[in-house]
Amino acid sequence: MAFAASAANDAGSGDLRTALVIGNGAYRQAALKNPARDADAVALALKGMGFVVIQRENATLREMLESLREFSNKASKSRVRLVFYAGHGVQIKGRNYLMPIDAEVQSEEDVTQQGIDISEVLERLAVVKGGVNLVILDACRNNPFVLASAQVADARGVRTRGLNNPTTNAVGLAQVQAPSGTMVAFSTAPGSVSIDNSTQGRSVYAKHFLAYMNVPGLPIEKLFKQVRAAVAQETLQQQIPWESSSLMGEFCFRPDLAGRCNG
Repeated sequence: MAFAASAANDAGSGDLRTALVIGNGAYRQAALKNPARDADAVALALKGMGFVVIQRENATLREMLESLREFSNKASKSRVRLVFYAGHGVQIKGRNYLMPIDAEVQSEEDVTQQGIDISEVLERLAVVKGGVNLVILDACRNNPFVLASAQVADARGVRTRGLNNPTTNAVGLAQVQAPSGTMVAFSTAPGSVSIDNSTQGRSVYAKHFLAYMNVPGLPIEKLFKQVRAAVAQETLQQQIPWESSSLMGEFCFRPDLAGRCNG
């Protein structure tokens, strides 16, 4: 499902750090316990770091499209642009779709019509020159949608959010190529599923991401390396986070006392 950004400027916004945070768990077909709580915690942390946050929890397709338009309009005036999504994600023919809570999926066509194509989100961000784009997807759990030609899986403790297609063995989300100036972070490797950890109130990935984003001076590449090691250790190597990066400059969520990232 495509979304279009308005050409009109949001006069006076001038936001240097803008984030879109979505946590979808109240699905009609397969509810997840943690995404809304994870999104809440991430949004609160980002606000404390100076981000202007657009937050949606348990969003319908219409609400997701509206929030993406709002974010896209603000992104052109921001130096740091971040998207965090927790919820069901589905892979169809190598493309990844983020699913709203009102999705009713019986076929691959339903996914493409009712889901948000992450490639289109990345294309929108790629248009903005300069600064940093971060797209963080905690969205590879086994997904309970049943498709006519495929079966979805779900994995946060033991639900996942990726499509399991028996004809292609496509499990989890597909690999993406980050456009220039962008990092895309997945809660698990392409073709794998991640653990929801429903008994602890946080996904394994969100828990460690929240912990390391508060480390002063920690560059974003090192942050995700630390998250990867922590998640892999906690899940006994069953879940290995993964990133695709074309970042050009340095970024850390919290600078050190000298106002720098510690390279």
